[in-house]
Amino acid sequence: MSKIERLLPFAASAAVFALDRVTKLAIRGRMTPWDSYTVIPGLFNIVHTENRGAAFGLFADSSSPVRTILLIALALAVMLFITALLIQPWRGGLAPTLFLRIGLALVLGGAMGNVYDRVVRGAVTDFLEFYWGSYVFPTFNVADSAITTGAGLLLLDMWRGRRRQEEPNASQPQ
Repeated sequence: MSKIERLLPFAASAAVFALDRVTKLAIRGRMTPWDSYTVIPGLFNIVHTENRGAAFGLFADSSSPVRTILLIALALAVMLFITALLIQPWRGGLAPTLFLRIGLALVLGGAMGNVYDRVVRGAVTDFLEFYWGSYVFPTFNVADSAITTGAGLLLLDMWRGRRRQEEPNASQPQ
């Protein structure tokens, strides 16, 4: 794998981070907390919320400073692990598939965006709100979307890798 191919996931992560920063700055610059604009009635709003907890507001009610330290430490550990995976020479069982590299890049970029908010502001700005009738999906942001999409690609890559490993065995007589 060439040096440029190794750097492409980091460029994608930087793009996710930049898009996340721009959108959060736009929301904070144009909306006060808890403002809401209906985009698609009955389905989608843009709202301004500040999440001090983890994904979906988990631990948001905790006032312990340990919460923020743990969330930052966990995200930094994940970011270091992903960076190590992306820069290592690919050998052995882990193949550098497109889904794997894109998935890791998306998770890394999203984690960077949310960690930046936690370190600099103590909370993560969320603004995308989807709902259907009385059901309201937890508000999220670009970084959360990238992390979720990246995790989905990693699961898909694992599933596809498992299927590739099973195919040769299926053709062998037992």
